[in-house]
Amino acid sequence: MKKSILIAIFLFSYSLVGAQETYTVDGKSVQLKTAAEGTLGLLWNIIDDHYRYFIKTQDNQLSELINTKNADHIYQEQYKSTLKELTNNTIDVSKVKLKLPSLARFIDQFNRAVNPDYVSMNSKFKPDFHLGVFGGITNSPFVRNPQNEKSAVFGAEIEMLGGANNRHSGYLQLRHVTEADAFKYKTTELSLGYRYRFVQTSRFSLYGDAKFATLNFTKATITYTDDNDMTKTEYLDETAFDLPLIIGLGADLKLSNSIYANLSYNQIFAVFFKNQGNFSSDITLGLKFKVN
Repeated sequence: MKKSILIAIFLFSYSLVGAQETYTVDGKSVQLKTAAEGTLGLLWNIIDDHYRYFIKTQDNQLSELINTKNADHIYQEQYKSTLKELTNNTIDVSKVKLKLPSLARFIDQFNRAVNPDYVSMNSKFKPDFHLGVFGGITNSPFVRNPQNEKSAVFGAEIEMLGGANNRHSGYLQLRHVTEADAFKYKTTELSLGYRYRFVQTSRFSLYGDAKFATLNFTKATITYTDDNDMTKTEYLDETAFDLPLIIGLGADLKLSNSIYANLSYNQIFAVFFKNQGNFSSDITLGLKFKVN
């Protein structure tokens, strides 16, 4: 019963929602994400490593919002003139920045002014979901491993990306460490974690990973010498729930519109777990698939 309750907590469900369509920009087909929709819509994405923003009218015409520099390197703020024209200069644009949150607030304000029944998309959380599979090796650095033996590890996860530009994400992960001939230890782990992408381009991201809750089902054979120089063997079979705050690093490389390659360096250190003397050799490779 205890195991069932803990697993149920970890498997508390997500709901899947998508908000991305294909448009023609500069003669090329690009996917744009919708940040606001109504009398005026706000679309955006990272294109050629640059954030680009567009306003869509009700007749599906796109107007790009730009902010170029002149010969004196002073920003011209052309996007403000575009917003004035599209809103018939009915809303003050002086404080609008060419950033997603600021633009979304402005478009929401205009849409509410012309339609009292308008409902902002920003009042709803619409995340992206990625399903990942991975495999690699680990030396289980938080477990006593005198010979620093390596074991195979494999698993799967579902990652939920949300917030401006998808820099933030949370994940639910299932991971299994196999038993090695010289290291009689194996564990199946369910975990919850958080990632922040401190490098983010249209094709590549580099992130820090914090695993803050784990549920482990562990089996191990422990051999040791007691105070009387007698060799003893113990068999361990336990379930443990912990809040270890395990830190790692990872990188995603976009292969197509819906597939990413992933490299992760895991279990570098933990705030509430003690390293058992071996520097982490926990490395995994995998693929992630966008599912919405």
